Amino acid sequence: MISVDLNSDIGEGYGAWAMGDDAAMLSIVSSANIACGFHGGDPAGMLETVRNAASRNVTIGAHVSYPDRAGFGRRDMDLTSEELTGDVIYQIGALMGMAKAAGTEMRYVKPHGALYNHIAHNERQGLAVIKAIKMVNPALVLMGLACTPGLELARAEGLSVMPEIFADRGYTPQGLLVSRRDPGAVLHDADQAAQRMLKFARTGMLTANDGTELRIAAGSICVHGDSPNAVAMAQAIKRLFEAEGIAVKAFA
Repeated sequence: MISVDLNSDIGEGYGAWAMGDDAAMLSIVSSANIACGFHGGDPAGMLETVRNAASRNVTIGAHVSYPDRAGFGRRDMDLTSEELTGDVIYQIGALMGMAKAAGTEMRYVKPHGALYNHIAHNERQGLAVIKAIKMVNPALVLMGLACTPGLELARAEGLSVMPEIFADRGYTPQGLLVSRRDPGAVLHDADQAAQRMLKFARTGMLTANDGTELRIAAGSICVHGDSPNAVAMAQAIKRLFEAEGIAVKAFA
């Protein structure tokens, strides 16, 4: 049976501000990227999210970010390598502590937002993130955008990696995500997204916004938890996969 990991960004609300239906999403996905306080999330919410994920046997990953709560981690920042390494270690350590308190463990690291996009091609910042992961636990997996130099750099530095694609984002002919400032960046039709992901699972092919057919090697599919129809989209994907004999299973 073919198996594919389905992941989502979880625990991004904080204080009185809620974001996404985490409980519903955790009943669908196999891996959860849990916010670590820099773009979203707070300590009490992190602990609750980790406990909820563990109770559903959902694999836990640290969703690390630039220190940018006001911009939800989507603004680029030119941090020094030392600053970025420290920031990532801090966030990984926070989630590792929460996981230990909940009687479970985290298995991977997935950068968020601008940091995610930046390290896909910026070697200096990529090395800073890689260094942080290796200093804490070199057995942790780095999840990132498929077919980008950043993942190849991580492999060369000795890290295991998990390439992913996005069910709810448009792609350029170069295999990159369409900028959120441009039309077609975010996809909203749950059934259309599910059919798109079924095609990928079967063939490894994904259609770019201009109709170009892209061959992408990836083992995980992401649905952004903050999208209004995120739960419906994740449900549609999982339902279609199960009907077609494709298992949704955590990679780690």
